[in-house]
Amino acid sequence: MKQGDLVVRKSYGGDVLFRVEDIRSERALLKGTDYRLLADAPIPDLSVVRDPESTKATQQVRVKVNDSLRRMRQQREQQSVQIQSDVRLASQLQNQPYFEMPGKVLHLDGDGNYLRKSMQLYQTMQVPAHGVHAHESQMADLLYGLLPQVKPDIVVITGHDGVLKKQDDLHSLNSYKNSQNFVNAVRVARQYEKNRDGLVVVAGACQSHFEALLQNGSNFASSPGRILIHALDPVYIAIKASFTSIRETIDLSDVIHGTISGIDGVGGIETIGCCRIGLPRPKAVSAAGFIKNIG
Repeated sequence: MKQGDLVVRKSYGGDVLFRVEDIRSERALLKGTDYRLLADAPIPDLSVVRDPESTKATQQVRVKVNDSLRRMRQQREQQSVQIQSDVRLASQLQNQPYFEMPGKVLHLDGDGNYLRKSMQLYQTMQVPAHGVHAHESQMADLLYGLLPQVKPDIVVITGHDGVLKKQDDLHSLNSYKNSQNFVNAVRVARQYEKNRDGLVVVAGACQSHFEALLQNGSNFASSPGRILIHALDPVYIAIKASFTSIRETIDLSDVIHGTISGIDGVGGIETIGCCRIGLPRPKAVSAAGFIKNIG
């Protein structure tokens, strides 16, 4: 067994697929390939996976991911149709083409592979996004410079987390691997913009301290049930916030149940959307993706 191998844990019935990040003595440091989980395990408990697509863990996740992405695209299509109808009914300029400005995302991720997947999804859904790969402990310091530089409408603070072994006090941040780091980053975001509708904050990873993240200023956070969350769950919420109109609040039930992990994985508070409609359509469309024609 070596660094980079794909493995499952025998003692957990092979429920999650991991990649070996490091080997220390007789234990391996593991990162989930689909879930934002950081774990370690004794090497004898690990089984190397040669064909990940054949594993039950991967197959189950793929079904959930495809369902979530399909729902996301359907909602986006329905939203575009509704926007066109609303703005034309509200305007005397019936034939005037409009344009759309979705909210801009700043995405900080403690995992480079997840960041690449996240940025690909933002691009596919035409959401303007700026991504940064950084260790969870560095995120708070980085945000001091990134927030005024990028000027996002939405910030995603995520990576890896987990409840430490032999920790029974789930109310203490000391019981979590990275929740304190996420809380520190959320506090910096709220120092920059105190209004939760002025900057939408999505924070947390697997088993993160949901209550602490909300109390310190996050709009959406993981994990109410201290469960594993999928790597794309924070991205799904950010996209939903980006395309929800500033005249509407993000539908909590809709956005939570639209994630792969569901209500035990992600929760949040009422939040106004970030998308704006404009008139008339500019002759030159922004290369950064801020403007998307809809008329």
